[in-house]
Amino acid sequence: MTTLTHIAVHVADLEKIKNFYSEFCGLKVVHERNDSDTHVIWMAEYGRENELIFVFFNNGAERPINEKDYSHIGFACESREEVDEIAEKAKTQKALIWTPREEPFPVGYYCGVKDPNGVILEFSYGQPLGPGARAFSSRHRVRRSSK
Repeated sequence: MTTLTHIAVHVADLEKIKNFYSEFCGLKVVHERNDSDTHVIWMAEYGRENELIFVFFNNGAERPINEKDYSHIGFACESREEVDEIAEKAKTQKALIWTPREEPFPVGYYCGVKDPNGVILEFSYGQPLGPGARAFSSRHRVRRSSK
């Protein structure tokens, strides 16, 4: 059995990434180091510092966005209002990619935000994952693989 522990990405501007993930996702820096030409930061959610880490390295290139590419990193929100607040903040920063919308279960209510390096983040409520799952667990059943 394997466990997902981290996601590592080279980015064009480490300081912008650190500020963005702190502001939009509530992540904090849990480790930082400089090794000659490489600057690395580890970021995690409060209380999950030993579960899932984002590792960001300097010297990366910004990623272009293809309008049909739905590659993204998903974050669950506590409410639809939280999704709307994030979307409004992203709109003022010209980072909103997908306006808030509702999709049939299991997708739920979500918006998409582009980080400073071009990676899309989805902020959702009502998926069978994370804090929004509680509101839908009694109405929907998610089939899980037996593997």
